[in-house]
Amino acid sequence: MTYENILVTTENNIATLTINRPSKLNALNVATINELHKAFKKLEKDNEVQVILLTGSGEKAFVAGADISEFANFSVDQGMKLAAEGQEKLFDFVENLKTPVIAAVNGFALGGGLELAMACHFRIASDNAKMGLPEVSLGVIPGYGGTQRLPQLIGKGRAMEMIMTAGMINAEEAHRNGLVNHVVAQTELLEFCTTIAQKIIKNSPNAISKAIKAVNANFKEGKNGYKTEIKAFGKCFGTEDFKEGTTAFLEKRKALFTGK
Repeated sequence: MTYENILVTTENNIATLTINRPSKLNALNVATINELHKAFKKLEKDNEVQVILLTGSGEKAFVAGADISEFANFSVDQGMKLAAEGQEKLFDFVENLKTPVIAAVNGFALGGGLELAMACHFRIASDNAKMGLPEVSLGVIPGYGGTQRLPQLIGKGRAMEMIMTAGMINAEEAHRNGLVNHVVAQTELLEFCTTIAQKIIKNSPNAISKAIKAVNANFKEGKNGYKTEIKAFGKCFGTEDFKEGTTAFLEKRKALFTGK
């Protein structure tokens, strides 16, 4: 499949998905959101892909925000539709993907860019990264899950401050606040992400997908995370990965998981 706004490469069970709009600092427009949806959907179905790295092209931006020119003249109904469709096609879709998604934040992650990074399962930032939700400076609020995921990650008070001031924080502050897991030099970012991805690949893909579902359940209204965990835990016992993992442990050898 060919894309206009993104690049997709796969090597050693790791897919790298790059948002490729450098002239727009990789800003998200509707076309890019649709392409990302298709790419994530295709990668999730690919049994050879066990981890997805998401990043932006160039050295300045992961995603510098949404493409404001697309919605500057929208009505109330159009604005609601924009947010609803975006959340369904991309942000919620990524959060609930069975395949782990690591955001490699290589520069500015603002507005929809930070919301996209927060939808990933965790984030690693380059030391030049800057993050923020500047929407209130435009007379609007984050619409792609930012008001929900940011408090979950850094706490209500810090999230309120970031949203109300429309300010940016640097990579070190993001790390202190728990918004990103690690900060590394930009030249080392993808290599560092790949090292973590390789650690993930050693484990059971089946168990990892169930762990993602169980962790996410704790943050969903009407869901009981403990019950989701119990059910997912039990289902693991019926998988080939469980049999291989326990047998390998007892035989003092490395497990060879198949994801079944």
